[in-house]
Formats: sequence, structure tokens, C-alpha cells
Amino acid sequence: MSLFQLILVALIQGLTEFLPVSSSGHLILLPSLTGMQDQGQAIDVAVHIGTLFAVILFFWADVRIAAGGMGRLVRGKVDTQGARLAFHLAIATIPVVIFGLILKLTGIDALLRSVALIGWTMLIFGLVLYWVDQKGATMKTAPDWSTKDAFIMGLWQAIALIPGTSRSGATISGARQLGYAREDAAKLSMLMSIPTIIASGAVLGADVLGTADMQLAKDSAIAAAFAFVAALLALSLMMRLLKSVSFTPYVIYRVFLGIALLAFAYS
Repeated sequence: MSLFQLILVALIQGLTEFLPVSSSGHLILLPSLTGMQDQGQAIDVAVHIGTLFAVILFFWADVRIAAGGMGRLVRGKVDTQGARLAFHLAIATIPVVIFGLILKLTGIDALLRSVALIGWTMLIFGLVLYWVDQKGATMKTAPDWSTKDAFIMGLWQAIALIPGTSRSGATISGARQLGYAREDAAKLSMLMSIPTIIASGAVLGADVLGTADMQLAKDSAIAAAFAFVAALLALSLMMRLLKSVSFTPYVIYRVFLGIALLAFAYS
């Protein structure tokens, strides 16, 4: 793989992982529309690691609180802020792990990579995001996150395993539908990404374990570094913009891209 494509894949993953526009959809479209070589699972793992470190760094204060509560959670106690946050993150991750394993073991995941499907999911779930963002109340904040809300958002996250849906877009839609303010919806979505990225990275990593060589290790390091920087910039931009604007700009992008992909797929 050329250095240009390596950096391009890393930037696409980094910039789109946390924006509600579907990173998986964009990465599938890259070789489908350009004829470029598929980056392979090892690079997928690398760019996911890069984005993982970015979100951990950006939300370090919350991550530290959750990590501090893990000890009490392991002992069966959910009586502190950290333990509750860790518990709710675990609850929110269960649906995506179960659904992800079903897709992988049945081989259905390999069938969900068509341009037409991504076009439809990009369009439909973009409109869903617009609807719930405009109609959703703003009566809840991140500290109000309950076990029930965590599970419901986890179901939205599981749906996002369909390429083009967008993990962040789906979970933000779920949070807005539940009444969380925009910034808090985005924050909860980003925190939910941490155990999800770890889980998906572990599955992908197991598939490529033992096949890496020195060149692939170098390529992976470059990809992870660029994905880290791009993800950190995307996170900073989105969280800053949400102080003054809605999710509508992302919806507009999704709608136009979805229509373009459908025109391409059915032409």
C-alpha cells in the first residue's frame, strides 16, 4: 500500500469516526469507488487504535472517573459516580457485542458492503438524525444517564453495525430522542465508543494475529498516528460547534452523499 493511500485511509477514519457520517461507510466506499487496494484488517485495527487514544485523551476526565469506579463495579457495587458510569458503559456495549458476533459468525457482515446499501443507510439515518435533533427535548444532561437509557442507546449502537448508519450518528440520535441536550448526547456517544472500539479492535486483531511483518507494523504505526491526530481535530471541532449549531450540517452532507451513492449504484 502506498504512503498516500495509507494516510488517506487514516485521515478518513480519524475524521469520520466521531462525526455522525459513518467511518465504516467511507472506508468501504474508498476502494469501491476509486479502485484502490483494500487496506486490510491490520490497518483497520491500527486506525481504530489511533481513534481510541484520541477519544480517551479528549474525554480523559470522564475516562479517569469510569476507570476509578471499575474496582467497585467488579466487587458488585454501583454506588459511586465512577462505578455507575462504568456500569452504564458496559450495559450500552452489550447489544453491539451480541449483534456484532451474530453478523460475524453468520457471515452476514460480508454482505453488508454494497454501495447501494450505504447510500440508503446514509440517507435514511441522516434524516432520522435531523428529525430527532429538531424534535428532541433537551431536559437531560450526561449526569442523568440511567441504566435504561444506556441500554436503549446500546440498541441504537448495535444498529450502526450496518455500514453507512454511523455509530456516533445512531447513538446521538438515540440520546436526542431520549431528551439529552446536543453536547451531552455527543459526549455520551463518544464515551460509548471506547469499549466498542476496544471490542471491535480485539476481534479484528485476533484475525490478523501472527500475520504481521515489519513493513506492516510500520504502516500500522503511521496509520494509527494520522488517525489519532485527525480524530482529535474532529472531536474538538464537533464539540465546539455544538455550542452554537445543530447537527444539520452533517445531515445535509449525509443526504447529498446518500443521493449521489444511490444514483451511482443504480445507474
